[in-house]
Amino acid sequence: MPRLKEDQLQKIYEERKQQITSAAVKIFAQRGLPGTKISLITAEAGVSHGLFYHYFKTKEELFSSLVREAIEASMQEMDNLSHLTGSPIEKIKILTQGMLDESGAPYFMLLHRARNFEEVPEEVSQLIQKYPVDVYVKRLLPLFEEGQQRGEVADGDLEELIASYLTILSGVMVLGKGYVTPQVDTLLRFVEKR
Repeated sequence: MPRLKEDQLQKIYEERKQQITSAAVKIFAQRGLPGTKISLITAEAGVSHGLFYHYFKTKEELFSSLVREAIEASMQEMDNLSHLTGSPIEKIKILTQGMLDESGAPYFMLLHRARNFEEVPEEVSQLIQKYPVDVYVKRLLPLFEEGQQRGEVADGDLEELIASYLTILSGVMVLGKGYVTPQVDTLLRFVEKR
């Protein structure tokens, strides 16, 4: 049997790591750090305990890695909004859909847990201090300002409006199973000028 080439091995390595991280973000989002056991992650990922330890030393290391990734991705997504075509309210709608969709919601919930509920590793605590909710409010401010100037976004204090918008999205995430997730257009009624 021929030996696998270096690039094939690297691809397999990355795929296995992705299996573990995808499973972990779901489990951490649902159960938090204290409620997550490595066995839950490996069962969800369909891998062995040994393979988990090949990639990560501890669940805390993985949690920290995922929080860092979620913060970086959320900052990038907000920066990308300015490059999209469309009106400010259309961009806010895209952002909202991204936070609520199946791939974005677990990361949003993970950040919510890291900020509000968990005894977290020191690295996560430092990240949360470096990127408080105010950073997100400030990053969204130009988009909401433009929307207000165009008559698309509700009048009033924009920082309060953005903070309230993020709080509503957090509430939707926390409620989870058993509750109806509002449609994006319904959520945006709070933001849109009527």
